This record gives sequence, C-alpha cells and structure tokens, in this order.
Amino acid sequence: MQDLRIDAKRLWDSLMDMARYGATAKGGSCRLALTDEDKQGRDVFVKWCRDAGCDVTVDSVGNIFARRRGQDRKRHPVVAGSHLDTQPHGGKFDGVYGVLAGLEVIRTLNDHDIDTQAPIEVAVWTNEEGARFAPSMSGSAAFAGAIDLEYALSRVDRAGKMVGKELERIGYAGTERSGDHSIDAYFEAHIEQGPILENEGKTVGVVTAVQGVAWYDVTVRGQDTHAGSTPMDRRRDALLGSARMIEAVNTIARSQKQGRATVGELGVSPNSRNTVPGRVYFTVDIRDPDADVMREMENTLHTHCQEIASGAGLDVTIAKVAYTPPVDFDPSCIDLVRGSCEKLGYSHRDMLSGAGHDACYIARVAPTSMIFVPCAGGISHNEEESAEPDDLAAGCNTLLHAVVARAN
Repeated sequence: MQDLRIDAKRLWDSLMDMARYGATAKGGSCRLALTDEDKQGRDVFVKWCRDAGCDVTVDSVGNIFARRRGQDRKRHPVVAGSHLDTQPHGGKFDGVYGVLAGLEVIRTLNDHDIDTQAPIEVAVWTNEEGARFAPSMSGSAAFAGAIDLEYALSRVDRAGKMVGKELERIGYAGTERSGDHSIDAYFEAHIEQGPILENEGKTVGVVTAVQGVAWYDVTVRGQDTHAGSTPMDRRRDALLGSARMIEAVNTIARSQKQGRATVGELGVSPNSRNTVPGRVYFTVDIRDPDADVMREMENTLHTHCQEIASGAGLDVTIAKVAYTPPVDFDPSCIDLVRGSCEKLGYSHRDMLSGAGHDACYIARVAPTSMIFVPCAGGISHNEEESAEPDDLAAGCNTLLHAVVARAN
C-alpha cells in the first residue's frame, strides 16, 4: 500500500470528458443543477460507476451514492465526493474534481485487486452551487437534516420551476429518503479556490475548518419619478441609497480581521434611463470563521442599512435566506489526511476554507475532512479556472490513502 498510486492520466481524461457536458465557448462548464446538462453529467458518472462494479442508489433529493462493496457488509461506508453542478460561467474542476477523484480511488483499488474492510462510496450532492436554486448545498443540507426535505424539494428557480419536479424530469428523484444513508466518514477533495497553496508552493492543503456563510436579500424602496423634472432634494432614489448601503457592506467586512462581505447580485426597477429608480434588490454574502463575529457583522448590516434608508426617505427590508455556521472538521480524519501527505512525501499545510462546501453539512452527521490542491491564480467560479494534472493527482493520492486507512 505504501507505493499505491492512482492513474493520473485516467483522472485527467475523466475530468476532460465530464467537461464536455455543458462546455462553454471559453473552455469552462455550465451545468446548472437539474438542467439537461446536469442530467448528462450525472448519467455518464453513473455509467462509469457501474462499469467499475459499483452499486448505485439515489435518494429523494437527488443525491447519488456509488458503492464499492467491502469485506464487512455490516460496516458503514467511507465516502468521498462533492458535486457535479457548476456556476453559469464555471470551470472544469470545482466540485467535479472531488467526485471524479473518488471514482479514481475505486478504479485504482479495482486495478490492484485490493479489498477494504468497509465499503467505499462516491457521493454526488445535489445543487451545491445554488446558482439556479437557493439556498446552495441544499442536497447535503437536506441529507444532514439542516433543512427539511420538503423545503429543499419546493425551491424554485427564476422561471418558477421546482426542484422536485425537475428531479422527476431528469430521472433523479430517488426512492431512498434523504438522510437514511449511513456514513462512517466523509472526505472531500477540492481545488482551493484561493491563492494560498500556489503562493506558498505547497502541494496539498489539509483543511481543518470552514468559515461560516450567511446570505441576505435586501430590498430598498423609494419612489419612481421623472429624471428631468424632479429636483435632487425631492428624490427618494432607491439606487443611490443602495449604493451607500453597498459601500457599507464593504466597510463592515474590512473592519474584521478575517471578514468577507460581497454584493454579487443587483436588480434595479424600473431600470429606465430617464426614471429615478424606485426599487432596488441586492444580495449580501457575509463570511467569517467566528460565529460571534458573523452575528456582529449581521447586526451592523441592519443598523447601517436602516440609518441610510431613514436619512434618504427610503424603506429597507433585509431577509436572511441561508446560513451555514463555521465548521471544525474531525481531528481523526484530519490526521489521516495529514498522515497520507507525509507518507507520500507531499508538501502540505493546515488551512481554513474560505468557501462553503458540502462537507460543512456532512460534518454534522459523520466525521469529515477536506483535501485542497492549488488552482492557477486562485481563480474559481470562472471559465479560466485551471489546475495542474500533477497537483490533482497528488490530491487524489492523498484521498486514496486516507480513505483506505479509514476503511481498514
């Protein structure tokens, strides 16, 4: 086992093959959750798993589990996985790498005719990105009991299409109730989506924790009026007030040592050149590794927005639509990842994840850890997202040894 390695070319080829489904003009991927492109990616993954001798099951929120049987049928499976859905202008590796690295672990064990005591599974979690259906990570959240299954299935996209109906349409509305699938431990391999590993010349990130994420919908209401005949001091300009609120969002994050805050979506009504905007909608994404700091940032957001609205004759409402608390991963799983890096001779460092992952929710129900590998320039959620084959192979080898150690 000391010298066991995955087939790096096969892993790379699988990533490139998957990238054909929803391929974009600039070399990225667009497989929004439960679209036809997502179905195509799911279908080929299921085929590859069955070709590798796995038993495949699907639960009621569309999560997929592909199991390689273990010698002890009574033991719960050790699971590796991530997601296949992407951002609208996504890359080839975000999420997909963790899924196909898990499959490569199984293929490698098959190549060497190695049996494990516990079964090994690969999981595909539904709607991790949240780009089509909010909130994000709803498949793993429903699995872990963080949200109700019925709530997850009732989410709708901008066209009014519902998760449950779309699962039925693409053939992934499973019969196993979400959450009834037992897990011994969970490992998720992922590109870092940041610049730290690349900047420091490290091959593997041993992820010890994930910062919390909170999403808010902010609606600012003023009054539509004529741009030419309404004096500046008589206006209730919802866009001007929103601009000041957005600046406040930035200030709130900068006031904290590790805080992050982003306004990523903006809608202006009536969106007419010669009309003062009477209504604006925007989103706020707040993150920090400390739950107390996140509460402080949220309170400050409410205070600043209300003060700005009051001073400008506006009304503002702030709705919290999603929250994932900060997560500390399991020490024993972290030790397995760190030990695998040392055994394989990979340079590594402990690190915090700035992005949310399905592992955050699975950590509620099973011992969990994550493995990061560098991505070029730290760029992700972008068609230019890129990673080196050798780094991807190193992360997958680390996953292989960690999973097998746990399974045995």
